[in-house]
Amino acid sequence: MEKNWYVLQVYSGHEYRVKGNLEKMVVQHNLQDKITQVKVPTMEVAQMKNGKRRISKKKIMPGYVLVEMEMTDDLQFKVKSIPSVATFVGKKSQPEPLTLEEIKNIFSEMGDIKSEEPSKPRLIYSVGETLKIIDGPFANFSGIVDEIFPDKGRLRLRVEIFGRSTPVELDFLQVGKA
Repeated sequence: MEKNWYVLQVYSGHEYRVKGNLEKMVVQHNLQDKITQVKVPTMEVAQMKNGKRRISKKKIMPGYVLVEMEMTDDLQFKVKSIPSVATFVGKKSQPEPLTLEEIKNIFSEMGDIKSEEPSKPRLIYSVGETLKIIDGPFANFSGIVDEIFPDKGRLRLRVEIFGRSTPVELDFLQVGKA
């Protein structure tokens, strides 16, 4: 039988617990040849906290765990009997494997596979737009976007300080919509 990726629905907030329990079950019952990978779909997200840029992991699909396995009735029963597991995603009572396209989309979002074409950063701001500075020494000031540096994740705002227009270069995380 061939191995496919399946989506396991679990109680929200219990994704890592289910992953750990599933990996323990694989070792205890010697199922390494039947269940090869277990993943919680996450991606790294940059955030500003206390003026410092921090990278944290954010769940892409809260309440779901991905499992690469050879589906049998016995194995399906064992996996579903793990605490905090609701069911497999699929039609009625039959689990449905993910398609190749779905797998590529999920793993590219997670950063596990590099796509052939370089990914272009999503520009959420545009030149001429008015933004509010939410972090740093100019917090609570507003400014107009003068220039955007997508490769650096920064932009230049024109902020009016003491009646003069002053250019201020900021990180994308330090500004928000006005």
